[in-house]
Amino acid sequence: MAGIVVELLRLGPDEILRIWNSLEFDLVQILCSGFLIIFVATVYFMSRPRHIYLVDYSCFKPPVTCRAPFSTFMEHSRLINGANTKVVDFEMRILELVIFSSIDSLLKKTGIKPKDVDILILNCSMFSPTPSMTAMIVNKYKMRGNIKSFNLSGMGCSAGLISIDLARDLLQVHPNSYALVVSTEIITPSFYGGSQRSMLLPNCLFRMGSAAILLSNRRKDGWRAKYRLAHVVRTHKGADDKAYRCVYEEEDPQGIRGVSLSKELMVIAGEALKSNITTIGPLVLPASEQLLFLFTLIGRKLFNPKWKPYIPDFKQAFEHFCIHAGGRAVIDELQKNLQLSAEHVEASRMTLHRFGNTSSSSLWYELSYIESKGRMKRGDRVWQIAFGSGFKCNSAVWKCNRTIKADPESPWFDCIDRYPVHIPEIVKL
Repeated sequence: MAGIVVELLRLGPDEILRIWNSLEFDLVQILCSGFLIIFVATVYFMSRPRHIYLVDYSCFKPPVTCRAPFSTFMEHSRLINGANTKVVDFEMRILELVIFSSIDSLLKKTGIKPKDVDILILNCSMFSPTPSMTAMIVNKYKMRGNIKSFNLSGMGCSAGLISIDLARDLLQVHPNSYALVVSTEIITPSFYGGSQRSMLLPNCLFRMGSAAILLSNRRKDGWRAKYRLAHVVRTHKGADDKAYRCVYEEEDPQGIRGVSLSKELMVIAGEALKSNITTIGPLVLPASEQLLFLFTLIGRKLFNPKWKPYIPDFKQAFEHFCIHAGGRAVIDELQKNLQLSAEHVEASRMTLHRFGNTSSSSLWYELSYIESKGRMKRGDRVWQIAFGSGFKCNSAVWKCNRTIKADPESPWFDCIDRYPVHIPEIVKL
């Protein structure tokens, strides 16, 4: 266009008029050409993917009354014997407290009314009552009768990104819509009261948590939204029997139900991560890193299979990393494999220290930590990585729309000055 403008200015008005008069146009040709241009432009703009914005999100902060010292937890663990007749009532009270608190906070921050929500998605792996929890939310907030609701269960700690992926697909086909995503885990029903070590670990790692996220495909929300969704990449290794059973709910020899964690979990997670980054790499890495990876791959295939594989430098693609706080070993392994610094995994470690493994919502507590530290600037890119039973490794890439200030409603707001803290290898109780 610049070249055409320069050429027209060089010719001058008299020469342009002479050329115009020398051309012969047919009315039918002009109409057909105009129609073709309009048709192509319409198809292009209609088929182009809609931008998906993360308007805002809110994480649940448990009240002081929900705290339990380690000594109390251990005492209760010893006292548990058989089913408790009041457990259902307790679960329901906790459930409403966790989910409704995060949704209330999100609606207050965004100014969205419950009837404005077009799509509702909730994921909770271990607890799936009837009526569903989405039905409970619709009833509580008196949402519209034509709302599209989905209740995902049994999909593990990476289900939060699965919910984001589902919301993205729905927002692509439903214009001018809001999607409310709720990620939570109700851990009481899956508490293990037996003695198998592989089943006792989840009792110590998991905690109560929830996050509510508001997504939009409305252009007018672009200016106020915190992030724009760039990519979602999902990897499923369930076809492999070892991967399928590495996180498995079953009964122990005494008939007590619990979730068993395999000793091969980290190896399987590493394989799933490799498959995931192989897919996401070409989407986010600069050309230089892709070429180095390609040349190393070709060299291993053609010349020497013993060559050390090249690990792309994902620090060139992202400013921030949110690694699922599944446990210390998970964070250590990803830090080593991705060659990340201590600051890159700080949000994951501090979230695990402060809130434990809140399952699918842990990624949002980590993102909130980065924001509370004042580190999130406009244009920054965030990589969320989560693992889940099945076995799955899922990733989401977000781009920050604006510099984000600390949120008074953040679960970190009253304690962020104390972090990061030193976490010893062993804590004596």
